[in-house]
Amino acid sequence: MTARQIIEMGVAYCGITNSELARRLDWSPQLLNKRLNTGKFTVEEWEKIGEALGAKVKISFHFPDGTVV
Repeated sequence: MTARQIIEMGVAYCGITNSELARRLDWSPQLLNKRLNTGKFTVEEWEKIGEALGAKVKISFHFPDGTVV
């Protein structure tokens, strides 16, 4: 699944538009669209997007020995 797909599913779940998400992020709709096209987001940006959607973002590695980083 791509970053675009994940974010667009979150937007749809919240019943908002990409323009509304951009507004909540204090980004222009053009910037959001550019970022969705490249799929490149920092961890901090993922957290900000999650906050804008009212969701938590969890990024981690789960190793076979049970270690989570």
